[in-house]
Amino acid sequence: METTRESDLIEPVPDTAGTLELAEFLQWGRDLHQQGRYEDAAKAYQLILGLDRHNEEALVGHGRAVRRAVPRWHWEMLHDEERAELYDVAIRRAVAADPESLVLDIGAGSGLLAMMAARAGARQVVACEGQPSVAETTARVVRVAGYDDAVGVVSKMSTRMSVPADLPRRAGLLVTEIVDCGLLGEGILGTIAHAREHLLTPDATIMPSRARIIVQLVESAPLHRKNHVGKLYGFDLAPFNRLSTLEYFDSRLDRHEHRALSEPLPVFDFDFYTDGAEPRRAEFQVRPTAAGKLHALAFWFEMELMPGITLTNAPGRGSHWKQAIQVLPVPPHVQPGEPVTLEAVHDGECVRFGVSVGGVRQEAEEAAE
Repeated sequence: METTRESDLIEPVPDTAGTLELAEFLQWGRDLHQQGRYEDAAKAYQLILGLDRHNEEALVGHGRAVRRAVPRWHWEMLHDEERAELYDVAIRRAVAADPESLVLDIGAGSGLLAMMAARAGARQVVACEGQPSVAETTARVVRVAGYDDAVGVVSKMSTRMSVPADLPRRAGLLVTEIVDCGLLGEGILGTIAHAREHLLTPDATIMPSRARIIVQLVESAPLHRKNHVGKLYGFDLAPFNRLSTLEYFDSRLDRHEHRALSEPLPVFDFDFYTDGAEPRRAEFQVRPTAAGKLHALAFWFEMELMPGITLTNAPGRGSHWKQAIQVLPVPPHVQPGEPVTLEAVHDGECVRFGVSVGGVRQEAEEAAE
């Protein structure tokens, strides 16, 4: 099995490196950072620290590169107690059913789920993490926790893994939480489909097993202002809307003044045992429950880890994933009982909505001015 120990993840300093000027390495690190290649910049600075472990610019540069490469949501996720408790219960149940099965944790992050599986009695766990700087730390966390005999860390995207190069055999249990606030944004559909074909046994347990996306029509001027601007301070700033987000962003609905204009509506159901990443489209007639200005579509997921255990980022639940918000460029007025045509589409990685009120469709291009 190809596993990664913390010392393996940063390229070693070449034997000839001592003959090169530190200034060249430092400039290399700066250039990589400016290009947004933060993982590569971190490696460059690590090489410098191999030559001069007290080099102040390299220490600062390495820290900055790692912070830019590793999203801040990792920490908020780790403190999401409901998410951790539900996964722990589900993992214990799955491992108890077959402790000899190989467990594969895709998108391992801190290694929490992998260690939960080992603590539950799994004999062998492979934690797959595609970000080298994160995988390096995952290996360290696992070692400090005392589970390095049971948990191996592979620093590779799961879609580049294979049996037996990276896994000694196909896994009988897959655990993953590669979802964003809109469910699909981290590629869970394609990732699990690839794992089913290449990395899992035919009867493997997949966690999560199912998921659903639910949407609601919302009136909320504060949410609309998070993505659109008009006349302010005596200037027309509307042209800046060319840079507004045409898809969704995350926000906590209950922290903004808002009013629900419809009941929650399920729009997509997913079965991770069978579904792939093929695009889908669905159309609904939604009857508003209140009159108001339709500023936004708020949506969230319900994710079944296994039968009877469901995790959600619905409003008011405090999930670190928050809710997905897609604001409309020109908010239409809606009336109770007057149907709103809602079109939901996804391309395998992103969910988007289109709205027609009174035959007038909201197009993303309207955000340009």
